[in-house]
Amino acid sequence: MTDPTVIRAYPDGPLLVRGDFELQDENGEQIDPRRGTIALCRCDRSALKPFCDGTHALLRRGRAARATSRGEA
Repeated sequence: MTDPTVIRAYPDGPLLVRGDFELQDENGEQIDPRRGTIALCRCDRSALKPFCDGTHALLRRGRAARATSRGEA
C-alpha cells in the first residue's frame, strides 16, 4: 500500500508535496525529487526551480521592511 499524495499550500510560501508522487518537467521527463517530501516554488524566484529555496521569505521580509520605513502597518 502506498501513502496517499497530500499537497499543502502555505500562505506566501511553497506547495509541500508528501506521499507517493511522480514529478515531471514540461516535456514529461521525470525529475528526481531526491526525497519523499518536497517543497515546490510558487513565487517563481527560486534558484532551484521547481523546488523552493526559501527566497519567498526574503521577499516577504523586504516588503515588510519597506512598509515599516514608510510608516505603513
